Amino acid sequence: MYLIEIARHGVITRKMGEQMAAQEYVLNHIKLDDDILLPYRCEPSIQIGKYQNTIQEINVDYVEKHHLPIIRRETGGGAIYMDMGAANFIFISDHPASVSENFRRIYAPAISGLEALGATNVSQRGRNDLEIEGHKISGAAQTVTNGRLYAGYSLLMDIDGDAMAAALRPNRKKIASKGIQSVRKRVGGIRPYLAEEYQHISVDDFEELMLKHFLEVDDLTQAKRYELTDKDWEAIDALYAEKYGNWEWNYGASPHYSYQRDARFSAGTVDIQLEVENGQLTQLKIYGDFFGKGEIKDVEEALTGVTMRREDLLQALNTIALDQYMSGIEPEELVDLILDQHQTEE
Repeated sequence: MYLIEIARHGVITRKMGEQMAAQEYVLNHIKLDDDILLPYRCEPSIQIGKYQNTIQEINVDYVEKHHLPIIRRETGGGAIYMDMGAANFIFISDHPASVSENFRRIYAPAISGLEALGATNVSQRGRNDLEIEGHKISGAAQTVTNGRLYAGYSLLMDIDGDAMAAALRPNRKKIASKGIQSVRKRVGGIRPYLAEEYQHISVDDFEELMLKHFLEVDDLTQAKRYELTDKDWEAIDALYAEKYGNWEWNYGASPHYSYQRDARFSAGTVDIQLEVENGQLTQLKIYGDFFGKGEIKDVEEALTGVTMRREDLLQALNTIALDQYMSGIEPEELVDLILDQHQTEE
């Protein structure tokens, strides 16, 4: 098995978008005479499954406040919060099997590697989770592209449970969607289950120990390697700009969904019903007991076809005099309600 580190001139990137672009590039363009292993660890980010509605899976307030990148991956499964406390591994193979057998194959070395570090009672639960004593420590995802298996998982050595719970706690009211929804499980870190001699190792050390086990070497200098070239990185950067760094992929690729939101303002109550497809408002109805001189359909028409981005929604509302239609309600307040960030007055 070849080791490919996602590094540019020896410097490993910690940006999830670049990492995802590099993985896709390797999958489609790097053909070697053995399977490939790509390890990565990233700055705080959220990874969304291919078939999920981004806005349904996240707490928008928290994500925007903490500037968390949202990256949609090319595999199914659920949304996960990731940071430097997790060691992540991608496996690429030219010999895929059935879905269940693929999961078993990639998890087998993780189970034996964790057991070697003293973590007993590690087991695969369902199709794609690893658990220790009822706590989920890993979730895997996979896809097969042009006959090649692309599969991977995170091993949660240390987790920021508060950040994970806050970032993946969507607060949207009455939302209906055709997207695949995440199933929340009790999540735990691996560290407490390791043998005493490994209790205080760094996540870097943990990653290295697992890599040596996966690659069956005593030292990583013994591993077969492929190093990404400048030409490789030119293609990776282009893929990042086109896809993983692009709002249309990370948000706009969400399946169709609809939802209803209502709130009470000092100027009256507002009830909004929305239809969203490909990240754009396709249908909008506004109700309420607010006052105004104009026809509310003018506001609805101004917002129809606009992407679900704050700046775009505000720009659309700035083309009309909102106060003439919804007296006492500011454009920012209406946008907060649309994006589910309005705090209802008590």
